[in-house]
Amino acid sequence: MPLETTDRAQPAASSRPTAQAPGREELLAAAARLRAEVARRIVGQEQVVEEVLMAMLAGGHALLVGVPGLAKTLMIRSIAEAMHLDFRRIQFTPDLVPSDITGTEILEEDSATGHRAFRFVRGPVFSNIVLADEINRTPPRTQAALLEAMQERHVTAAGQTMILPKPFFVLATQNPIEQEGTYPLPEAQQDRFLFDIRIDYPSEDEEVGILDATTRVDRTQLTAVVNAEETLALQELVRELPASEPVLRYAARLARATRPARPEAPDIVKQYVRWGAGPRAGQALILGGKAHALLQGRHAVAPEDILRVIQPVLRHRVLVNFAAEAEGVTTEHVINALLEHVAPPSSKLSL
Repeated sequence: MPLETTDRAQPAASSRPTAQAPGREELLAAAARLRAEVARRIVGQEQVVEEVLMAMLAGGHALLVGVPGLAKTLMIRSIAEAMHLDFRRIQFTPDLVPSDITGTEILEEDSATGHRAFRFVRGPVFSNIVLADEINRTPPRTQAALLEAMQERHVTAAGQTMILPKPFFVLATQNPIEQEGTYPLPEAQQDRFLFDIRIDYPSEDEEVGILDATTRVDRTQLTAVVNAEETLALQELVRELPASEPVLRYAARLARATRPARPEAPDIVKQYVRWGAGPRAGQALILGGKAHALLQGRHAVAPEDILRVIQPVLRHRVLVNFAAEAEGVTTEHVINALLEHVAPPSSKLSL
């Protein structure tokens, strides 16, 4: 049997936010409280936490790439607890099959009548936040089942279509240092993730704080500062934030400059890029920029918001060629060159 671990965030009932229809200012304040609440338990990693929250508020999914032991699971569980959302963790293994994720039919018999009938048992994908741990350890067929649920937001089984709960987020982890016996996600499937988030080692002061916090009794209880309805309202507010025509054009030019066949592409792209980003990258730049503006308490997206999310948006959508790998040219190098090649609009034009 495949190894599967199921967790559910269970905040105290007294900490539940009241179900109301908050206004824009209340939602902005709730987003700020959410960041502060998660920071009470997670030492450091402010940029990673911010990027996870941006992906969730933008309504997208995220890849988290980092070595073991960097508190990826604790981070996601803490976010689920602070948002009062159901959380499930799936440990991906080579023998995991699609029904282990989506659910399966079982035959039940009524002890009184002897009548037999099939009943569908929902899998762990029927949750608000799904942590797909080491997604590259399971075969493509099982990966495709999860990615289909991510894209369609529903599961079809036994001839019925079942809608996944709202909000719905998938956060998938990958271990960058151990690739033997894995099934790397195809590039086209990686594009389904809004962000590719890289988790690095903590600084010395942060590591000292981690050692102190994890070697004594932990009584940190997070308070649920938003609920599912307010999360959906925040997602709607993100899309309502205005983006001016210069900002939209700036995002489009950044995405188009990654394509080596385009005349506006810089020399480094033409020399080292095998495949550039598609229009979905521009959408991710705008949505991610809007989510960043929201978390900063602003009411419109600006060029600096696009710059903040360009790395997690493009690092898994710009594919370098063999020449780049041989010469040590990474996707990050290409993205940095793009920022020098494509000039941002002035603040007066963009706001």
